[in-house]
Amino acid sequence: MKTVQFKTNIKCSGCIATVTPVLNEVAGQDNWEVDLQSPDKVLTVAIDKAGKEEIQQAIEKAGYKAEALA
Repeated sequence: MKTVQFKTNIKCSGCIATVTPVLNEVAGQDNWEVDLQSPDKVLTVAIDKAGKEEIQQAIEKAGYKAEALA
């Protein structure tokens, strides 16, 4: 299982509550986390079944931005 990271505009626990159902569905519960202390609010996702694009689309569908980091 590899991990991918995204720069996001998820900035608080309320934002995390909003994206939790979407990310749990796409990536699986406990397979992702957002570093709210990071200036880039980095989302790290352990990819098992979903691809980068799927995760990015899910975040955007929830109303947030996600930019894949290299």
